[in-house]
Amino acid sequence: QVQLVESGGGLVQAGGSLRLSCAASGSIFSINAMGWYRQAPGEQREAVAIIFSGGSTNYADSVKGRFTISRDNAKNTVYLQMNSLQPEDTAVYYCKVIHTTYSRVTYNVWGQGTQVTVSS
Repeated sequence: QVQLVESGGGLVQAGGSLRLSCAASGSIFSINAMGWYRQAPGEQREAVAIIFSGGSTNYADSVKGRFTISRDNAKNTVYLQMNSLQPEDTAVYYCKVIHTTYSRVTYNVWGQGTQVTVSS
């Protein structure tokens, strides 16, 4: 079993910054990718940023240049630095980890979500 613990959400004014963290713990042989997704009320969940085991990253067009994803491999932790936040960034942000167990089975694990609210 792998558990994810997210932190860092909150309320911020437009133009402000927040940093989200997601720490993975449990029976992890390797982490293939770690990412952040978000879901606004009435909307589908969308990918925000992903970082792969080799360090390459992908970003949604809407956050390019404003958000930065990074990871600490020693701590199995992924971060999302969010700058120049706008009201349209308001959503519940979810961490997702794709990992492989010691028995070589790959799983997708989701965090519990953390609310980010940007006021205008």
